[in-house]
Amino acid sequence: MNEHAFAVLRQLSDGRFHSGEAIAQQLGCSRTLVWQAAHAIEQELGLTVFSVRGQGYKLAQPFSWLDVATAREALDEAAAEVFTLAVAERTDSTNTQLMARASNGGLHGLVLATELQTAGRGRLGRRWQVRLGSGLTFSLLWRFERGMAQLAGLSLAVGVALARALRGLGAPVTLKWPNDVLLAGNKLAGILIELSGDALGPAAVVIGIGLNVNDPGPVDQPAASLADAGVALDRSRLLALLLNELRLVLAEFDRGGFAPLRQEWESLSAFQDCPVRLSFSRGEPVEGVMRGVADNGALLVETVVGLQTFHAGEVSLRKLA
Repeated sequence: MNEHAFAVLRQLSDGRFHSGEAIAQQLGCSRTLVWQAAHAIEQELGLTVFSVRGQGYKLAQPFSWLDVATAREALDEAAAEVFTLAVAERTDSTNTQLMARASNGGLHGLVLATELQTAGRGRLGRRWQVRLGSGLTFSLLWRFERGMAQLAGLSLAVGVALARALRGLGAPVTLKWPNDVLLAGNKLAGILIELSGDALGPAAVVIGIGLNVNDPGPVDQPAASLADAGVALDRSRLLALLLNELRLVLAEFDRGGFAPLRQEWESLSAFQDCPVRLSFSRGEPVEGVMRGVADNGALLVETVVGLQTFHAGEVSLRKLA
């Protein structure tokens, strides 16, 4: 990554022309380095930069940065007391950063959002990478009094919180077991839960969320964005709205686990009562009809041998045509 790319991008964020000489003076570097940075913004960050002789450099579209102050203004009073917000221009992985803090006295309610992840990941080790500025990527550290053994179904509870917020904005999202948010059948957001602590408690959980706000660019599966649903909202404000709902759901989960949220999750399920296929890292696939989830978040599928229960683990769920 070109070391000046983000600094030059900040100079160009307003979407107006800026001369290479003015940017170089502002940053205390050479015009050649500015030219190299502008090239890197296109090649490495995926944004279009116009270069016009006599006028300078200009982004095709203005760039709106994640901003802690803007996000805090949109938090409700209770959420503002719980969450501590931080933004990194780039990091390897927000989950990795908060997992390191989880075992090292990191604050309950600490939230880290980033513009760019260099080693973002999803469930089953899949890579999570989107075009700069097109998504909202963040993790939050939450400490539960209950132990890790009592945290089954947490990814489904987080899905309920996201669905509440996104449906409130007008996006008719559905949920896919165990950790995806769908829009028109395509992936809009993903959830990654990582745990540390004792089986009997207390436990620290890092909840990672990646959400497509605009077209994410080339990805390895059919994807959707909030823009597809006609939702246009500053990403910092969007972060706050998601956190407002997450606070409510996580507090409810801490009191009673997933069971109180089960019925709401099933009402949002994309595959409820539909034919499905489950694939495993080992063994043959299983086909049946999805009949919902158990109080611990396990998947219930009616198969030829009766109603079977499946836990997240190394399971991949697909809807049959």
